Amino acid sequence: MNTHSDDSGDDDEATTPADKSELHHTLKNLSLKLDDLSTCNDLIAKHGAALQRSLTELDGLKIPSESGEKLKVVNERATLFRITSNAMINACRDFLELAEIHSRKWQRALQYEQEQRVHLEETIEQLAKQHNSLERAFHSAPGRPANPSKSFIEGDLLTPKGEDSEEDEDTEYFDAMEDSTSFITVITEAKEDRKAEGSTGTSSVDWSSADNVLDGASLVPKGSSKVKRRVRIPNKPNYSLNLWSIMKNCIGRELSRIPMPVNFNEPLSMLQRLTEDLEYHHLLDKAVHCTSSVEQMCLVAAFSVSSYSTTVHRIAKPFNPMLGETFELDRLDDMGLRSLCEQVSHHPPSAAHYVFSKHGWSLWQEITISSKFRGKYISIMPLGAIHLEFQASGNHYVWRKSTSTVHNIIVGKLWIDQSGDIEIVNHKTNDRCQLKFLPYSYFSKEAARKVTGVVSDSQGKAHYVLSGSWDEQMECSKVMHSSPSSPSSDGKQKTVYQTLSAKLLWKKYPLPENAENMYYFSELALTLNEHEEGVAPTDSRLRPDQRLMEKGRWDEANTEKQRLEEKQRLSRRRRLEACGPGSSCSSEEEKEADAYTPLWFEKRLDPLTGEMACVYKGGYWEAKEKQDWHMCPNIF
Repeated sequence: MNTHSDDSGDDDEATTPADKSELHHTLKNLSLKLDDLSTCNDLIAKHGAALQRSLTELDGLKIPSESGEKLKVVNERATLFRITSNAMINACRDFLELAEIHSRKWQRALQYEQEQRVHLEETIEQLAKQHNSLERAFHSAPGRPANPSKSFIEGDLLTPKGEDSEEDEDTEYFDAMEDSTSFITVITEAKEDRKAEGSTGTSSVDWSSADNVLDGASLVPKGSSKVKRRVRIPNKPNYSLNLWSIMKNCIGRELSRIPMPVNFNEPLSMLQRLTEDLEYHHLLDKAVHCTSSVEQMCLVAAFSVSSYSTTVHRIAKPFNPMLGETFELDRLDDMGLRSLCEQVSHHPPSAAHYVFSKHGWSLWQEITISSKFRGKYISIMPLGAIHLEFQASGNHYVWRKSTSTVHNIIVGKLWIDQSGDIEIVNHKTNDRCQLKFLPYSYFSKEAARKVTGVVSDSQGKAHYVLSGSWDEQMECSKVMHSSPSSPSSDGKQKTVYQTLSAKLLWKKYPLPENAENMYYFSELALTLNEHEEGVAPTDSRLRPDQRLMEKGRWDEANTEKQRLEEKQRLSRRRRLEACGPGSSCSSEEEKEADAYTPLWFEKRLDPLTGEMACVYKGGYWEAKEKQDWHMCPNIF
């Protein structure tokens, strides 16, 4: 290092071909020395064994007593030499294993640093091009207006032509998302004359033309409700329980089939957790007014990410709903929507969900939770498609949820992570959004819980890049120009997006005071299990074990939970017996599905996904208005 450093701080010499050659030469020499050590090991073992045989043969000969004493000394020294040699060989073997382990770690770290250097070089190259372009523009036309990209503010989604798109001072550069480091951002200050751009908007709901709507997208005041909702629940009791003692015999099993005490639960059912996805419903209310489908896609993408924000501290599992259990959220007065969930299958556990909003959108899904206990962590894979339709435009979006992982099951503090790719498709326009949830890695320098994405039209042309984190906020930046970068050292070629400055799409609400003692529930979650009059007798609010747990009476809750589960098993046996031996169902699960019919939903073929899914068939809200619940099963 001293050889290659100077006062200027220029480290260009550090990667000269001579240095690379020297590195390869050193590695080659080390490899040869390792081979020499291996040969020596074999020779020591071979000659040591031969020496021992010779000494044994001498010992068997008839020789004078004086020679015998000397032979005995030689034998003892040979034995000591053999023991020392074996100790040295074992130490060398341990050293080699340790060196190989650390070598792999160093190799990964070196590879990461090399990739970061390549990314930095590409970014600097783009900066140099931008700087050169700005200089040319300044010298050739110093008096020209400096607002070449105002078409974005006016709602025009066409990319500016020629040098204008490269000479815009209010730009950022993003690296494409083929790698884990999805975007590299270079932020520049906006020019002062941009402050008047917001005045070109014609309507306060024109998302593309009203900066204050964009930047305040997640900070809109919550609607006032005539009903006063609760803002706290009883504090979580301090119960200690050894998770490993319960789960050590359950490795590889389906999590829903493991009898778990309420100590590992939170006082909400899976149906209520599904309803929590609607916390940031205002994003969809805003999306209704978007005239551009790609802009609408940005808000839909932010909504899909926002559903994970409640999970960051929520490591406890929700209650598995009883078959036929329902949960309604009737909040037309303040949230402008009505939501209904029903547990339509128990093995595998599956819930159907339908939401109607008076603002002009509806959402429906059937989610089957597949989960496996892997020993050190639990993987939770939600299966099933989520549908969102806007009535006025007919835009129909479909996407699926990502995989959730709960880490440190055996030792350490539990923490949850989201990972995987989500593709959101607008089946009317064929616009697409590719979202990437980056899994946390000890070796990665990326921000934890990072999400990146690109919104493109049916032709594959990128219009927006998205960035943020699934537990805090999401931003979008309009793409003005895209170009391929120079190939990196590993031969991959990426796309560089030139964009306008980022706009805030969504920001998480702060948690209520004392949330850490209330299972980290959000403001909405605190109200979900609040007792309400007039709900169906199958509603999750009326589940006794869940209510006892919320009140802190966990021992009673465990006893009640066992009673409910036994009652459900008895009902299941009766249904299977009623199905009869002559049933065409081949498996037990098919027989159970054939024997049970959901009350408010029905199985239909989804024409967009080609899958069978439960869809709301109507009747619930009419039954609630009449308070006629005679058709509801007695499950509690």
